[in-house]
Amino acid sequence: MANHQKILTFSFDDGVTQDIRLIELFDRYGLKGTFNLNSELLGKPGELRYDVGRVDHNKVQPGDVKTIYAGHEVAVHTLTHPLLPAFEDDREIVRQVEQDRLNLSELVGYEVLGMAYPCGGTNNDERVAALIRENTGVQYARTITSTFSFDPPRGDLLRFDPTCHFLRAEPDAVTLAERFINSEADGVQLFYVWGHSYELDLWQKWEEFEEFCRFVANRDDVLYLTNLEAFRAAGLL
Repeated sequence: MANHQKILTFSFDDGVTQDIRLIELFDRYGLKGTFNLNSELLGKPGELRYDVGRVDHNKVQPGDVKTIYAGHEVAVHTLTHPLLPAFEDDREIVRQVEQDRLNLSELVGYEVLGMAYPCGGTNNDERVAALIRENTGVQYARTITSTFSFDPPRGDLLRFDPTCHFLRAEPDAVTLAERFINSEADGVQLFYVWGHSYELDLWQKWEEFEEFCRFVANRDDVLYLTNLEAFRAAGLL
């Protein structure tokens, strides 16, 4: 890694059309992300409702995936976004993960190796991770449990925890970014930020998030990588 001991990587879920605007931001500031898609839901319209209102949840078209996510990484989010630990049938867990991986690999033209677990709450367990490890080509899988730390994952990469959510963390992502940028790295530091691009519509945070991108970008001592690139650069894969 030469003198670059700091790594910043983003991970966004669901493959919604708001990803297009988000990727425009990332490309403008030289940032890299991994986008976790449900291949059997691609092209489907939808919306989500929250206390604060509704938000479009329209999935990108399958034929547009390769173009939209060019320069970034596409990864598994299962075929249809189920809660994997709730399945009694091990075969369905494997199918949801591996068939999604194969479908996405065909769409993008390279082998998809990463994953983010779908659903909130406790969305993973050791049984599910073991099935993925033994029966799929997935090499890493992200949970939604924040560490608020820049230490690279230790232990099982098929159940690794991110640093924080990009909007909901406490301390928030901006505070953590300031710590990350201003700290002196003693070994590899990994700032791993995740979320959903539709949340930027829901909470009307596009301008605020662009400020975040502008702040973290163009630092000589930071590598801006996809998840897979980040893990390889950190010597984890």
